[in-house]
Amino acid sequence: MKEQQPKRPLHIELLREFSLRTAFSLAFAFISPIVAFYSIFALGLSASGPGFWLGFPIATAGQVLVALVFSMLVSRYPLEGSVYQWSRQLIGPRYGWFAGWIYIWTLVFTMAAVALGGAHFLAQLLGIDPSGSVVPTILALGLLGFCTWGNTHGRHVLNTMVGLCVVAELIGSVGVGTWLLFMGRVHSPSIVFSTPDFFTGARGWAGIFDSKAAAAIAICGWAFVGFESAGSIAEEVKDPSRNAPRAMIYSLIFVAAVVSFSGLAFLLAVPNLSDAMSGKTLDPVVDTLIFHFGPVVYRFLLTLFVIGFMACILGAQTSASRIVWALARDGELPAASFLVQVSGADRLPANAVIAVGATAAVIFSLASTKLYATLVAFTVSGFYLAFGFPVLAALVTFMRGRWQTTPFTLGRFTGPTIVCASIWVAFESINIAWPRVPSAPWYIKWAVVLMIAFLGGLGTMVRIYLDKQRLTRSVVQRT
Repeated sequence: MKEQQPKRPLHIELLREFSLRTAFSLAFAFISPIVAFYSIFALGLSASGPGFWLGFPIATAGQVLVALVFSMLVSRYPLEGSVYQWSRQLIGPRYGWFAGWIYIWTLVFTMAAVALGGAHFLAQLLGIDPSGSVVPTILALGLLGFCTWGNTHGRHVLNTMVGLCVVAELIGSVGVGTWLLFMGRVHSPSIVFSTPDFFTGARGWAGIFDSKAAAAIAICGWAFVGFESAGSIAEEVKDPSRNAPRAMIYSLIFVAAVVSFSGLAFLLAVPNLSDAMSGKTLDPVVDTLIFHFGPVVYRFLLTLFVIGFMACILGAQTSASRIVWALARDGELPAASFLVQVSGADRLPANAVIAVGATAAVIFSLASTKLYATLVAFTVSGFYLAFGFPVLAALVTFMRGRWQTTPFTLGRFTGPTIVCASIWVAFESINIAWPRVPSAPWYIKWAVVLMIAFLGGLGTMVRIYLDKQRLTRSVVQRT
C-alpha cells in the first residue's frame, strides 16, 4: 500500500471541526431511512411480493462487508474524497480518477432524483397538483437551492440542519413503524415467506438473476448506500482514523435496523396487499398512511418526508462536493483552481458545493424526457460500480502481498472480508443491471451499460484534455 500523501498547503486545507456525531449524522442523513424505504416499497412489492423484505438482511450483510473494507481504507488514508482517494492510493492516479469520476456523477444523479422525489411530497404538502413536469421541477430546484445554501453557510448551519433531519427521520420511520406494527397490523408476519417461486428463476447459470429473490436483493441494495460519505469528509473530522470508520459502520447498521423495522411494519399494515402488488394502488405507502392515520395526520407526516428527502440531498451534495474538491486539489478536473477554493471562516469548499448543485439542477431539464429515466436507473448501479473500484483495489493489493496493517484492522479476518466484499459487489452490480422487464424499452433495460459507456467515453475525453493541459504546462516550464 502506498504511503499517505504529504500535507497540503494551508491555503487549500479544510478545518477539522466535525466530530464523530457529526460524521455519523451526515452519513445517516445521506442514507436516509425515509428515502431508502419509501422509494423502494412499491417497487419491491410489485417485483417480489411480500418476500422482498428478505432482501433487507441480505443486502445489509453484503454492505457491512463493504463498510468494513472501507473502514480499513479510511483509517489508513484519512483523506478527503473517499472512493477516489482509496482507489488512487492503492492502484494509482488514473485508476483513482475514474473511480472519482463515476462516483461524482452517481451522486449528482442521486441529488436530482431525490430532489424530484421530495418535490412530489412537497407539492402534496402545499396542496399543489404534482402531475406534469413544471411544478415538480420548480419545487425540486427550491429544495436543491435550500440545501445548497445550508451546505455553504458554515458548519454550524450544516450541523443544525442535519441534526433536525435525523430527528425527523426517526419520527417518520421508527415512530410511524412502531405504531403500525402494534396498532395497525393487518397481516401475519408469515406473509414474508408466502411469495410463490421466490427462489426459482430461469434455467442455466443466469437463473439466479431471474428469481424474485435476486430482484428483492437488488432493490433493497439501493437502501444501504451513503455510509461512505463519512469517509468523504475525513479531513474535516477530528481523529479521522478512529472516528470515520466508526461513523460508517454505525450509520449503516443503525439505518439498516430502522429500514428493516419500518419495512416489516408497513408490509404488515398494507390494507390491500393484492392491489399493492399488482400496481392498482399507485403508492402503497401513502395508501397505508391515510388508511391508518387519516388525511390530517398524513399532512404532518408529509412534512417529515420532505425533511427526510432534504437530508438525503444534503448528504449527497456534501459527499459529491468533497470528491470534486479532492480531485481539483490534485489538478485532476477542468477549472481545478476555481473548484479547489475554500471560503468563509469555516473554510468550506463553496465553489465545489455550488458546482455539483448547479449540475444537478441542469439534469432537471431532462425530467420530462425518457432520458431522465435512464439517468435515474443508473444511480442504483452507479454506487456499486463506484464501490467496486476501491474494493477491487484492496483485493489486488492483498493478493499481491502488499497489504499493510491499518489502524482499524480485522486481523486474520482481513483477507476473507476483502474477498467476500469483492464477491458481493460483483454480484450486486450484475444483479442491479440485469434486464428483468422484457417489455421495457431497450434504453431502460440496458440503462446501466449505456450510462457506463457514456460516462466512460466522456471521462476518457476529459482525461485526454487534462493530460494535454499538463503536457503543455510541462513544456512551457521547461522552456
